[in-house]
Amino acid sequence: MKIEKILVPVDGSDFSRKAVEYATEFAPMVGASVILLTCRLDVTSLLSKELYERAINDLDTYAKELLEPYKEMLDKAHVPYTPMVLGGSPEETIIQVVKGEGCDMIIMGSRGYSDIKGLFLGSTTHRVLQLAECPVTVVR
Repeated sequence: MKIEKILVPVDGSDFSRKAVEYATEFAPMVGASVILLTCRLDVTSLLSKELYERAINDLDTYAKELLEPYKEMLDKAHVPYTPMVLGGSPEETIIQVVKGEGCDMIIMGSRGYSDIKGLFLGSTTHRVLQLAECPVTVVR
């Protein structure tokens, strides 16, 4: 199996940092590039146009800032990557990106900041493991 593109979803947690660290070592070994993804909240379209645009801009700005330390890690390791900020449910967005971008593998943390919800509904990582059609490496 050839691994050319690896999706690494991040949320600012320590487990995300560990997943990116793992990716910085693994990707060069197989000659792969990385898609660095963070998911931001969706904003309801019930807001006025001005409030909607301000909310989207604020969420995008926060998400882009969240990506910065991970981008620095990948830059330092000379791993080619594409940063992405998308709105929506993390597990659904991850699966959509894998399919849309033709990712061969996912590397992700075992838990994240949103896992309080996961105690009751199942974690994002658990859902991705159920839905993904490509190999998933879970980093602790």
